[in-house]
Amino acid sequence: METVFHYDVVVVGAGHAGCEAASAAARMGAKTCLVTMDMNKIAQMSCNPAVGGIAKGQIVREIDALGGQMGEVTDATAIQFRMLNRSKGPAMWSPRAQCDRARFITEWRHRLENTPNLNIWQDEVTEVIAEQGVVKGVRTIWGATLMARAVVITAGTFLRGLMHIGRKQVSGGRCAEPAAAFLTESINSLGIRSARMKTGTPVRIDKRSVHLDEMTVQPGETDYHRFSYISPMRPLPQLPCWTTDTNAEVHEVLRSGLADSPLYNGQIKSIGPRYCPSIETKLVTFPDRDHHPLFLEPEGVETNELYLNGFSSSLPMNVQIEALKRIPCFRDIVVYRPGYAIEYDFFDPTQLHHSLETKAVSGLFFAGQVNGTTGYEEAAGQGLMAGINAALKCTGSEPFVLHRDEAYIGVLIDDLVTKGVDEPYRMFTSRAEYRILLRQDNADIRLTPYAEKFGLATAERLQRFHAKKNKIGEIIDFCKQYPIKPNDINAFLEEVGTTPLQRGCKLFDLINRPQLSLLKLADVIAPFKEFLAAITSDAEETIEAAEIEMKYHGYIARERAMADKMQRLENIKIRGHFDYDSITQLSTEARQKLTSIDPETLAQASRIPGVSPSDISVLLVLMGR
Repeated sequence: METVFHYDVVVVGAGHAGCEAASAAARMGAKTCLVTMDMNKIAQMSCNPAVGGIAKGQIVREIDALGGQMGEVTDATAIQFRMLNRSKGPAMWSPRAQCDRARFITEWRHRLENTPNLNIWQDEVTEVIAEQGVVKGVRTIWGATLMARAVVITAGTFLRGLMHIGRKQVSGGRCAEPAAAFLTESINSLGIRSARMKTGTPVRIDKRSVHLDEMTVQPGETDYHRFSYISPMRPLPQLPCWTTDTNAEVHEVLRSGLADSPLYNGQIKSIGPRYCPSIETKLVTFPDRDHHPLFLEPEGVETNELYLNGFSSSLPMNVQIEALKRIPCFRDIVVYRPGYAIEYDFFDPTQLHHSLETKAVSGLFFAGQVNGTTGYEEAAGQGLMAGINAALKCTGSEPFVLHRDEAYIGVLIDDLVTKGVDEPYRMFTSRAEYRILLRQDNADIRLTPYAEKFGLATAERLQRFHAKKNKIGEIIDFCKQYPIKPNDINAFLEEVGTTPLQRGCKLFDLINRPQLSLLKLADVIAPFKEFLAAITSDAEETIEAAEIEMKYHGYIARERAMADKMQRLENIKIRGHFDYDSITQLSTEARQKLTSIDPETLAQASRIPGVSPSDISVLLVLMGR
């Protein structure tokens, strides 16, 4: 007899996308079920146990500002924190944390199991149920039917996953975990196209076998920066990482195994990540390099397992181990498991609306690696948005879409649904045309009002958000009004190597100088120091945010004006207005791309590869503009 359960939202897969999706939907009031094949692997960090990095750190701060939980979980389990790109401007600063892998899973599971409206079901989904283009639920391998008004697919690398080590192939979604063998076929039957991608992971090493004293220590940072705007400071012991390099001997051993490399013997035919290449790909792509950097990173406080960043590989295991032994500090190396590559199914993301709902099936959403992305952060950002929109779908509300000038998450989703992917998509700051607006320091100012709107912001978060916003305004107002006289400041200005004042000015004008900071000025301007001392909540972060707003106010205003100008095109809706195939004034490529993607707005149309400015002009003319 069939066992039937009824929900508002069903989320398939409990990786980083699935956890955020299920958490958000449930906290918005939707009765939600999270389906996972293994409850002990919830939010498993399949590759590096690290969160953040260049542009990825900004995404995590945005997730936190929107009421997602990745930032809080990361802070609670971080064992090393660093702010990357400090030598560049604040638009490029990116937080990154190494996490305790086991505690990360435990923390996420604890949060999910204590979320109202959320059930967890351990099973494998084999079929999506849809009738007349509308999703109805899913069926599982054990015969359960989970009926739902919205379904979110976040299956990661599990869809027909196939792992490779040398010429050896094993079915699986991760090492020692089964693949999902049937779900892709069910989704294909709904008219949704799939293809294959490839990713990989490095060898894991026993710390006791490494000569750490022969490596360069890479310590973390212990200042006030963190991922979540409401987390306490990191509770776990902070551990070092270590660095070393490959050498010519290592490369010689690796080259000897290329004939058995699934990347180069024709065994793997799918698309791999350009920006996280395997060590064998580095050798082929950069044949003149005699060394490549490696980073040895801890997996947790109470384990000897170390992750070798920079040595992703699918070469035969004996080749991997023999090559590593040619590095002096690894001469006695003992490994827990070799690196491997994995192939898996994904779905062309141009088949999605910006809400991440599929165009073919109403109520069916995709998020994470099934959309052709790579990285925990990109997955979690999509999962949060899909979960919010799944809950909104259940209430008949309008979908929630972030624009490119509002968030890196908006850039990510717009790139996916507008341009598609020809390789695993990874976020970079260079992908965002408004990155001065999208800094990590102001994600809460940009996005917490949305968290408040959807009921995802706690009372504590809202209190701290409004207090910080008010304090930033007070600091800026003080600086705009406080007068500075040359006699009072010139000796200090000469001391720090900047030009003395010829006439008086406001403190706001002085802070623009690169040699100066608010805290330095407070040390020599007593009334200002007394004013800042009155700020007691998140003082350093608030002062930093105010300083960035003042130092870069001209650039921020210019970029804001550019974004507002583009927003006018975002407001011109074109979906359903044109039969593109009949518009002969458009180029052939533009007609094909516009018909395939069916953009929502003129701005989205302008970002489609193959659609030229002249094609956009044609559409404007036809709309009488």
